[in-house]
Amino acid sequence: MRRLTRIATPVALTLGLVLAVPALAQQAEAPRLTVTGEGSASAVPDMATITLGVTAQDKDAGAAMDSASEVAGAILARLDGLGIAARDRQTSDLSLQPIWSQYDNGKGQEITGYEASNRLTVRVRNLSQLGDVLAAVLDDGANRLSGLTFGLQEPDPVQNDARRDAVADAMDRAKVLAEAAGVTLGPLLSISESGGGYAPQPMMEMARMSAVPVAAGESVINAQVTMVFSLGE
Repeated sequence: MRRLTRIATPVALTLGLVLAVPALAQQAEAPRLTVTGEGSASAVPDMATITLGVTAQDKDAGAAMDSASEVAGAILARLDGLGIAARDRQTSDLSLQPIWSQYDNGKGQEITGYEASNRLTVRVRNLSQLGDVLAAVLDDGANRLSGLTFGLQEPDPVQNDARRDAVADAMDRAKVLAEAAGVTLGPLLSISESGGGYAPQPMMEMARMSAVPVAAGESVINAQVTMVFSLGE
């Protein structure tokens, strides 16, 4: 009897596991609906980022660098006078490279001078003075303007509005698809976020800000969410 009892116990466990497998498989195969929703929100930008620079050439490397540095120093001093904080300006590139020239009908090359460059990134938090800043740095000798972008100092509230819009879009899509398929939309199983970011949208008209005209516009933040729902009959 003891031997029969010991043998019957693993057999009973094995039968229990066999019976449980179809139930787990049935649960894993429960129908689901996956949808992706997209949303956006916009706001008037309250900050601009300018990338500008100065390039100087001279036969002497030190003289070229001194010329570029002198202009950069004048630009920084002007930014001080305009109230641009030190934290809102940063040297993003400083370079010195030789200038090569050909001689003997292109058979040879030699260094005939040097080019020094100093590039500066400036954040303007008061857009009413953007034109003044642009005009000032150009007057002080900046000869390169490689970028002007608009943005938001506090993007989180706009980003949250975009997320709400994306969730609402996903919900609407799920309801339409479930209704069209003749099934019942069940509880939400998961939600995840992907994508998003700024998408500048310039307006049609140019608005003159002091000495330099710039395009007024809006900053658009996009959001994307993926939601998974269970389905019923």
